[in-house]
Amino acid sequence: MNQLTTDLNQLNVQFEDAYPQDVLRWAAESYGSGLAVVTSFQPTGIVTLHMLSEVAPGTTVLTLDTGLLFPETYALIDEVTAKLNLNLVRVQPEQTVEQQAAAHGAELWARNPDQCCALRKTAPLDNALGGYSAWVTGLRRDQSSSRKTTPIVSWDAKRENVKISPLATWTEEMVWIYIRAHELPYNTLHDQNYPTIGCFPCTQAVAAGEQDKRAGRWMGHVKTECGIHVQTGWSA
Repeated sequence: MNQLTTDLNQLNVQFEDAYPQDVLRWAAESYGSGLAVVTSFQPTGIVTLHMLSEVAPGTTVLTLDTGLLFPETYALIDEVTAKLNLNLVRVQPEQTVEQQAAAHGAELWARNPDQCCALRKTAPLDNALGGYSAWVTGLRRDQSSSRKTTPIVSWDAKRENVKISPLATWTEEMVWIYIRAHELPYNTLHDQNYPTIGCFPCTQAVAAGEQDKRAGRWMGHVKTECGIHVQTGWSA
């Protein structure tokens, strides 16, 4: 076991019962301007941004603007940015939606969603994170079976930096209690049975009572993740 692994294991033990604010404070003190938050403005992201605005205001916030987001999402981004005075950077793909259609055919997301996600999300984020030593995510263990072992601190071998999930141990209920207690804005689509919200062509409402929180994403495809949180996937 190398020193990095040992250090990360010790941090995970230390943070397992810690408040997310403590994890964020450690991250800001440890990495300074080398720290970025990556968020798509889901509920966990909203909580993270609010906590960070109190612990380390001015931290860089990266969000992927794929050109295919819901109008409600764009409105939320503007609202939260103004409310929390975020240092927001909108990360965009190399190609517009129209340019991608010309190069790869119309509605690539319907034919090859992995490739579309790689072009519009994974590759742009990889490039953006190249200048940072650590990044904060909104991953939680209760979100899906593939995330149930999410560590609070880990080494992102793909991007060669530290990946931090300060709310990994929180539940969805805890997130919503925090949002309501602090009267924070959230995406109004959540009130219309959209548990998670991505690009509009690949996100649908789910039946009331659906337990799988990612059931509305990429329906009709064997796909539950865009590729940001996996180490391998489609590549150009």
